[in-house]
Formats: sequence, structure tokens, C-alpha cells
Amino acid sequence: MNIALLAHDKKKELMVQFCIAYCGILSKHNLCATGTTGRLISEATGLEITRFLPGEQGGDQQIAARIAYNEIDLVLFFRDPSETVAGETEIIPMLSLCDTHNVPIATNIATAEILVNGLARGDFSWRENVNPHPNQPIL
Repeated sequence: MNIALLAHDKKKELMVQFCIAYCGILSKHNLCATGTTGRLISEATGLEITRFLPGEQGGDQQIAARIAYNEIDLVLFFRDPSETVAGETEIIPMLSLCDTHNVPIATNIATAEILVNGLARGDFSWRENVNPHPNQPIL
């Protein structure tokens, strides 16, 4: 499966810790991330991650475009709820795209843990019918 990882600045360390904890599961999938988040995760875990631009330079839009083209199967976006104005401009369109294309999205660690544990159990095999190339790397 293709998994997108994003995190607001105040949540980047939490995302890194999450990826360390679930490295065994995440390593079996294709990962992509916005620039800084991807670099931090990769340095801490050794996971191979396709990195896009930093979020403020359009990386979140690059990921949103891949959601629109059904190239992303799961989104983990640790958002900082205190970033109400600036943060909402990137999360609302992504939430809408995920809803439109039936892509599960977690915006906090509690939901992310449920989704990643479900991923490990094979609960997302239905995505193979929606995205017939689940092991295709994200370009």
C-alpha cells in the first residue's frame, strides 16, 4: 500500500516517534512524505521514503494530487489543532479528497495507531480493488 506521512511542525517529533514504534509495519509499504517530515523519519528509522517538497512549498498539494489520482491508500497527517488558520488551508482540501476517494486518514496518533494496526491485520485489503497496483512505488 502507498502511505502518505505529513505533520505540522509541532507534531513532527510525534510522527517520528510513531514511525519508530511502527517501523516493522511501515517498512512493508511504500511511504511518501512532505520534505522535512520525510527527512526526519528517514534519518530516525532508516525507512525508505519518497520525499516531496516541504509542506509550505507545496508538498501537501503534491500528496493531495496523488490522492486525487488514487495513488495513495492511507494518509497519516498529524496536525496541530492550534494552527487553526494556516493549518486549515491544507487539511480541509485533503480531508475532502480522502472522503471523495475513500482513503482512510488519521489526523492524530490515536487514529493512526488504529489504522496501522488494522493495516498489519490486513483490514485494508479492500483497497486492492480500488487501487489495483498496491505495491507500485509512489513516484
